[in-house]
Amino acid sequence: MMRKKKRSSTTLDEDSTLDSLKSKKSRISGKASKTPVQSSNKDSVFVQFLKESGVSLTSGSTANEIAVDQVIFQKRLQQHLRKNPRFPDIIQEFISSFEVYIEEPERFRNCLLPCVPSSTSQHNNKLIINQLKWLDRIVDGKDLSTKLLQMVSVAPVEIQRDIITSLPEILEDSQHGDMAKELNLLLSTPLCSVLLQQKTQLTVPVLDALSSLNLSSSLLSEVREAVMGTLSAVQLEDLPVVVKFILHSISGSDADAVVCDLRKKLELEQCVLPAVLQASQSRTKSKSSSGVPACNSGQDSVALILDVIKSAIRFQKTISEAWLKAIEKIDESEDHKVVDLLVLFILHSTNANHSRRGAERVLKVKVRMGLIQENLLQKTFKGHAQVMRGHFPSILALAQGLLRSPDCCVVPFGGHMYKLAFTSFDSYCQQEVVGSLVTHACSGVSGEVDVALELLCELGILDYMDNLTSQQIRRLFHLLSRLAFGQEQHGGHVQDDMHIVIRKQLSSTVPKYKRIGIIGAVMMVGSMGASGNKPTGSQDGTLTKETNRQVMALLELVRSCSETSPEAAALYYDEMANLLQTCKLDPVVQAWIGKSVLEDFQEDFVVDLGPNISGTFVFSASVLYNLDEDESQGGIAINLLPLMAQEKQLKTDSQAAAAKTDRRVSPLCLSPFFRLLRLCEEVQHQGDLEEIDALLGCPLVLTDMEVVEKVVNAFCKQNDPEMKMKVVTRIQNITYLQNLLQTCLAGYLPPQANFDGENTDGMLSSSSIVPPKKGKKESSGRKRKASASKNSSGDKSLEEAAEAEESQQEPLEKDIEKEKEKDVKPVVSLSSYWPFFRELDVDVLRVLQCGLLSRTLLDTEMHSRLREEVQLGPAELLFLLEDMWRKLDFSLAAAPAKKAPFLKSKIDRALGFAHLQQKSAKDIATCCTELLPTLCTHLENCHNHFQALASENQGVVDVLNVDVKEQQLMSSAYQFLLQVLHTTFSWAGFSISEHRALLKRALGVLAGRLKEEETELTLDQLSRHAFEYLQNFRSTVPCLSTALCLTQLLIVLSQYGGTNHRSYREQIASLAKHFLSQEWVTVSGEKERGNKYNETLQALLGIYLEHTDDVLKAVEEIAGEGVPELINAAKDASSHSWPTLNRQTFLVYYKSMMAELERAARKIPPSKPTDKQEVQSEKLLTWNLAVRDFHILINLVKIFDSRPVLTVCLKYGRLFLESFLKLGMPLLDYSFKKHKEDVQGLLKTFQLSTRQLHHMCGHSKIRQDTGLTNHVPALKKSLEQFVYRVKAMLTLNNCQGAFWLGNLKNRDLKDSDSDERNNGQEEVEESEESD
Repeated sequence: MMRKKKRSSTTLDEDSTLDSLKSKKSRISGKASKTPVQSSNKDSVFVQFLKESGVSLTSGSTANEIAVDQVIFQKRLQQHLRKNPRFPDIIQEFISSFEVYIEEPERFRNCLLPCVPSSTSQHNNKLIINQLKWLDRIVDGKDLSTKLLQMVSVAPVEIQRDIITSLPEILEDSQHGDMAKELNLLLSTPLCSVLLQQKTQLTVPVLDALSSLNLSSSLLSEVREAVMGTLSAVQLEDLPVVVKFILHSISGSDADAVVCDLRKKLELEQCVLPAVLQASQSRTKSKSSSGVPACNSGQDSVALILDVIKSAIRFQKTISEAWLKAIEKIDESEDHKVVDLLVLFILHSTNANHSRRGAERVLKVKVRMGLIQENLLQKTFKGHAQVMRGHFPSILALAQGLLRSPDCCVVPFGGHMYKLAFTSFDSYCQQEVVGSLVTHACSGVSGEVDVALELLCELGILDYMDNLTSQQIRRLFHLLSRLAFGQEQHGGHVQDDMHIVIRKQLSSTVPKYKRIGIIGAVMMVGSMGASGNKPTGSQDGTLTKETNRQVMALLELVRSCSETSPEAAALYYDEMANLLQTCKLDPVVQAWIGKSVLEDFQEDFVVDLGPNISGTFVFSASVLYNLDEDESQGGIAINLLPLMAQEKQLKTDSQAAAAKTDRRVSPLCLSPFFRLLRLCEEVQHQGDLEEIDALLGCPLVLTDMEVVEKVVNAFCKQNDPEMKMKVVTRIQNITYLQNLLQTCLAGYLPPQANFDGENTDGMLSSSSIVPPKKGKKESSGRKRKASASKNSSGDKSLEEAAEAEESQQEPLEKDIEKEKEKDVKPVVSLSSYWPFFRELDVDVLRVLQCGLLSRTLLDTEMHSRLREEVQLGPAELLFLLEDMWRKLDFSLAAAPAKKAPFLKSKIDRALGFAHLQQKSAKDIATCCTELLPTLCTHLENCHNHFQALASENQGVVDVLNVDVKEQQLMSSAYQFLLQVLHTTFSWAGFSISEHRALLKRALGVLAGRLKEEETELTLDQLSRHAFEYLQNFRSTVPCLSTALCLTQLLIVLSQYGGTNHRSYREQIASLAKHFLSQEWVTVSGEKERGNKYNETLQALLGIYLEHTDDVLKAVEEIAGEGVPELINAAKDASSHSWPTLNRQTFLVYYKSMMAELERAARKIPPSKPTDKQEVQSEKLLTWNLAVRDFHILINLVKIFDSRPVLTVCLKYGRLFLESFLKLGMPLLDYSFKKHKEDVQGLLKTFQLSTRQLHHMCGHSKIRQDTGLTNHVPALKKSLEQFVYRVKAMLTLNNCQGAFWLGNLKNRDLKDSDSDERNNGQEEVEESEESD
């Protein structure tokens, strides 16, 4: 008590002295004294708050004193200000008091000087500790460390911190280990709840001290484990220091385990939760904590943690790889955390390319597998938006990559990243997001543009359309018109702008802009004339009179602007038809459109059928394809030929065409106009086409395949048997016309058939439109072969094999073929002309349900009298299947986004699928699932057909009673059926959970063909039954390409098989081997050959080697057994055990075996010194087999020494040698002493191969073939590395004497000396002497 009084009196004396000094200073300065101000300064808010916060204001020339750390002072001052009852007015009072206080220059100068520590007892303690640092001589360092630790156990927390942080500067190096153990005990010893707060407060000083101590790796690992144990109890603001210590103490060997453990214990989600969840930490710092909200402090701590992780990743490659591995190991979506996404963003933001690519790869894989989902991304943005703002460039780049991905499973995730970045970040980021989406929308890639436009529906409006496709323009105008003419009607200015833009584009003479105007106008009609609730003032419909007037006026405007151009008019009809399919219009508008369309079509294209056709034509006119023979007189016909003559006259008479301003009727508009008419009738009469059913059977004046296709489109959904029969007959007409076109299209560019894109110029290659020249084929072939013999660097391997095959033909056969060519018209492939045909609707595929009609069921007049069931022939079946496969390939197959080659026009993949684009991929997949029973029936019919044919002819194909054309049609239909199934089940959408029911339904159809199950089967069981069902078709596949389709289909089905992957792999390998062991012949009995056959064979051989259990054994079986059979066989003969292996296909086999051998060598696990002896022996045996296979393949070059074989050998030989150096030589280092003879045998075998590779390098230089010599430098380098690596292995095992170098002579492939004798290669010889 006496001490307290004495201290209080002393304080009063000091205050009075301070007042007297202040008064003296005031008088000395010559300024008038302000007594009220001085008296108020003593008790002012500024002085009082500073004193309570730990700063004592001094007088005179001495600096102000501070009794606490600067950070603590700032927190205390903030707390006093915020907790004051007059907050926030107290802040202005504090500032005013501060201004009054610094009016005196002396005080102002003192405030500008840095504060000095106060002379308190705590400061004295620091001074004592500072005296112990850097002592020149310590008598008993151990005793000193013991005393310091004893002081730590009893001193206050502030002094404990000072002592612990000063330990590295006090102790000698020899005491570091013992002190580290004591500090580790301080961290790891379990404490009671009372001391838990003290323990967590000392975590940061202890880590600072441990970071400065010199520790062994084992002790450092032990300390790190102890620190990891305190991670859950450490205070939030200390967490960055703890994470920094853990990451900085990682070594390369334990990086994976430590990072994985750190990721498990690092819960960033709790850092942004309310402070209630961290009450234990909040209570302990209630006096020193500031008034800043807990969420802001949590965000700051998370930001510091991420900075620590970013620093560690940037400067330590092992840590970045460890984070990637830790995230990759997670196989459940529930186990992924916010920290995973944040770390991926950090990895992407680093400058290292491997980290950036690794982050992109891991994110795509995780999103594709459904492990990182949108809810986790949303949680990350919601809780850590402030932290993620610093990684915005990486977020934007990752979103761009996901949106541009050809994988449809990851595109929605990229779109979600864009939306969250737009809604979570500031205006600058929002502008960048919109700019990036505009870039996507103008990229020209279909899927990317569609998703970008959908996102822009929520985020912004595009203001230019020059680079958009027709489908994208439809989406854009649909968005604009929905905003302008929505129910709320708040877009008046948008309506005016749209009317102005559309009128301007419709009046343009540039087809591109007129096309945009037509599409935009039709989209506006769809929004303005959409059926809705019936308003007041309307008549029979749901629209007002004014709206009806505007809609009809707009339609009249489009019609008048497009009637002078057939292409524009056809586009207008197509767009109106698309609108009727996708939009329900007002009844009044619909009735007006239907009436005008019916009247115009009858006036333009329908004529009464009479006995004679009047007019002057280029060739004689006739009426064709009349199905209503009973109404030949008094009926109607499509007036095609007169319109074509009129169109030709307009084109030839340029002056008349220029002066022509009236409405122009063109045959180009017939098919689009008929489609519009059909849809109008369907909408008005609920699908009944009775009003226009006469068009199904009416004849054509001349004929047009597009018109016939539109008729099939129109009436394919009718259920009447008579109409079905007519539809099938029309399909027969189409197939007949296609056969005619194959002989008539040579050298002809057809007119445009699809009008929603650019013109079709340049879509056909010159070989497709120019007829081949006769009489020069043989000479051009000789010229090509002569140039190849002169310089073969530009040849392709498969082409050279085909040329070698052609060179074996006899001259007599060539003369016979030459005579035949004079009488045969050139035949073109219609595949390159598909953009010039009109598109069949998806509903036409229902005709497949009519069944298959084989030739044996036809009578002598080739007509079917069975009208109860309508059936298809092989040609019609093939026509429908090919069209179906094209549709599936466009809608379901993920096409990679490829840029057009330089100086070559890019052909739009969507050309010819304008109607199909109106349907989603799910709709197409559902349609295919509904047709699966019919497809299976056709597949079984094809199987039965070839099975019956084989049984009747005892397996012989080239018999006289086989119809070659029918066999070709059936074989093609077989292949297209399998391709349709393969494309359907390969749809990436089946991997999404919402489409899993559709997948089970599709698999159930295949499984039900095998046996019907009453109980519901699992996905695994369904895939197994479907696999077994399709395996039954292996015995009747007619050609190798069909066999490949079946194998690929089974591979796709095996991916849905769950846990039976090994069984599936065995069956697929067995099936592929069965096909490879079969001799394939064409319908005419000749062996299959050619480039396409070689490509198919290479794919099938790759599947076999990829799925077989033992690749090395399979390669040895082919190279060691099959190839020797070929060597000893005749020139045109094949291998007995592998009939597909002959001299023409040897290159295919050789390349596949070399590639798979090199891939298998890379998959051999790397060796470690800690491996058990059994593991080392197994790996050594594997490398022995691989080296033996490699030696066999290398030696084959001596026999098959063609240039393509040499190229393959040099390329894959170097890759195999590099894999051996990287993975095989470490194994030999560890195994040499225990398995000396095995290692020596392996090296001697491998030495023979490297010697042969050296000879190949010399041969390449002698030939001066640039295609071969390009591989020589890298191969030479690897050969030299092999020499010195073997020397290092022998040195490591104390066998230096068993190694000697010598000059290896350069030889060619025939083992003869070359002229290059000074360019030698060292050779390795290992003796069998003991150590």
